[in-house]
Amino acid sequence: MRSHRRPRLLAPLLLAPLMAGCFASGGGDDSASGDGGDGDGDGARLRVALAFPPAENLSPYGADATLLSRLGVTEGLTALDANGSAAPALAESWRRDGEKTWEFTLRDATFQDGGDVTPAAVAASLTRATDAKPAPAALAGVALHAEASGDRVVRVTTAEPDPVLPLRLSSPSLAILSKDAYAKGSRVDPVGHATGPFELTEVNGATSASLDRFDDYWGGRAQASGIDARFIADGTARANALRTGELDIAEAVPVAQAASLDEKSRRDTATTRTTSLLLNASSGTFEDAGLRAAARQALDTSVFAKDVYEGYADPGAGIYGPAVTWAEGKRTAPVGRAAVKKPGSGDTITLATYDNRPELPEVAQVVKQQLEKAGFTVKLTVREYSRLEGDALDGKFDAFVLARNTLLDTGDPVAVLASDYTCDGGFNIAQLCDKGVDRAVADAEKLADTAKRQDAAMAAEARILGSDAVVPLVHQRIITGVADSVQGVILDPYERTLVGTGTRR
Repeated sequence: MRSHRRPRLLAPLLLAPLMAGCFASGGGDDSASGDGGDGDGDGARLRVALAFPPAENLSPYGADATLLSRLGVTEGLTALDANGSAAPALAESWRRDGEKTWEFTLRDATFQDGGDVTPAAVAASLTRATDAKPAPAALAGVALHAEASGDRVVRVTTAEPDPVLPLRLSSPSLAILSKDAYAKGSRVDPVGHATGPFELTEVNGATSASLDRFDDYWGGRAQASGIDARFIADGTARANALRTGELDIAEAVPVAQAASLDEKSRRDTATTRTTSLLLNASSGTFEDAGLRAAARQALDTSVFAKDVYEGYADPGAGIYGPAVTWAEGKRTAPVGRAAVKKPGSGDTITLATYDNRPELPEVAQVVKQQLEKAGFTVKLTVREYSRLEGDALDGKFDAFVLARNTLLDTGDPVAVLASDYTCDGGFNIAQLCDKGVDRAVADAEKLADTAKRQDAAMAAEARILGSDAVVPLVHQRIITGVADSVQGVILDPYERTLVGTGTRR
């Protein structure tokens, strides 16, 4: 019996805070023209709309982690650069000491409540993450121990060799918080206890939040004096608020609303997010590999990028899309596909998706039509994501349309395969349990060399695609609405970051 942990994923969001140009700490990469803020950092407050409201009291260990990193509140020891490699954040450098231990040298930094970021504080914060229930997705299958070593060094030791630990520690769910963040027992409170350039000062449930600039941020004072954030689930409402001047930045503008925005106000970015059809491989109709093959054969995936996403997407090629630039040249043909079996009259399936991302119900409706044309009887269920997640993880649906950022949790391409497609994976909505897949993923996890690890990831992808438990439909481009007066919005393919020290109006 597989145990499924709650995911941290699919929320809407993005990378470890503040990274300039290449996403390293500091400004942004959007060169929109405007009057901007003053050079000394006394610019106006930013008005930002996010698509997903807090679902877990802003716990850093769940889906809310990317809300915090996206708003520039939290950061970890490392971040991701534009190539998907680990970059310095609170740790200015690191080195490996043997197979199981890494040493991270801290930069001079201060918590928003005034304390210093010390090795002891970092070790305590990472220890709390390892003890969290459920475990953060970045720590799925990983046991680690963190301890202070001198005035500036944190030693992190894993039970098994972990060649990608610096990447893993870039996860928003492993953000470093001060000891006072843990003063309320099991609940973690990031308000005023993080290290990023913006400090949460007030959270109004699932409606809004206020943030002030943190003047002692190690990366320099932010140019905006603060952020007024609103959580607006309705994509049309976000676009309208931007168009009427109520907002400066609106994330995840629906493709249907893109044309309503001035061309200068639209930023579309290729992301590492793939929308796929997941087929329940352990029970129901799609336990039969031949019927999974029939479903895959029935889908004309070319229509999704062109019609549903109106060109703001790329056709599904695999688990990894075009934003994962190394994948295309390493992709191999699926391995071990079953022969297609004709569906019978009793093969009724329940197809589910969520409406937080407005394109997904339309994608699911097209999938339903195509499957019905192939002979399946399909019942479609659409709910808000938080009301769907538990049932999806418990395997209560035959098929599920999911938008998944493949590099969100750790930045490691192998990690998403382990969590989503192995027998003990914590986010295995496809309920896939295949010894060949598990073996291929395990082989990839052992490799430290980047190129060899990528090759092994693609070999594992070929086996996963060969199971037909996942059918990639489209690789999504995110549309961000940005007012003409705003500069420095961070257009992050990993969906972890949105505002930085250089974001201003």
